[in-house]
Amino acid sequence: MTVAIYLAHLNPVTKAHVEIIKELRSRDEVKVMPVIFKIDGREVNSRSFPFTYELRKKMLDAVFGDSISVSSNYTFYAPFAKYIPPLISPYSWRIKGQILDGVRDDYYTYTGDKAEAFVLNLYGLNPRVGKRKETSASFVKQRMFEAAEGRETDWESYVEPEVVSIIRDNWDVVRRFAKSPDLTYRVLGMKFPSTGFW
Repeated sequence: MTVAIYLAHLNPVTKAHVEIIKELRSRDEVKVMPVIFKIDGREVNSRSFPFTYELRKKMLDAVFGDSISVSSNYTFYAPFAKYIPPLISPYSWRIKGQILDGVRDDYYTYTGDKAEAFVLNLYGLNPRVGKRKETSASFVKQRMFEAAEGRETDWESYVEPEVVSIIRDNWDVVRRFAKSPDLTYRVLGMKFPSTGFW
C-alpha cells in the first residue's frame, strides 16, 4: 500500500485536518508528521505554535488510535535559517532524510499549499496538492485565544470532541499565549518561529 506522508503544523488538530487524514486513510497508509522546532533540544512554542508535539500527537491518537502512525521526524533544529535556501543548504537535505527515514519507496507527501508543494517537489518528495479546507488552524487558534480572554467564541465547533477535551485539559497553554505577539517568519509557504531563526 502507498504511504501518504502528511506534513503539517496541526496546532491544534482541527476538523479540517481530520477530514484530510480520513480522505488519505481511505486510500493509503497514513503517516502524519507534525512539524517541530527545537533550540538546544527544547521545543519552541509560541502564539503560532502553542501546543507541543506530545499534545498534538495525543490529539491525533485520540481521534485515530492506531489507524495512522504519527512521527516526530519533521523536526527543524535552530538556527532555522540554516535550512535556507532549499537545495543549496546541506541542512535542507537532512530534513528530507529525516522525513523519509523508515518510509518505503511507494510514498507521496500531501500538502494544501502550492508554494510548499513546489519546495517538496524540488526535494523529490512526490508532493500531491490537495484542496485547501476553508477553516484554518490559525482561525481556530484565534477563536481559542479570544475565549481565553473571556469572549464568547465557537472554537469548539471546529475541533473534534476528543480534541476539545485535550485542549480544555491544557487551557493554561492557551491562556499563556493569548496575549503574546505572533513572532513568525513565512518562508516558501512555511512558517518558522522568529525565536531561533538566526
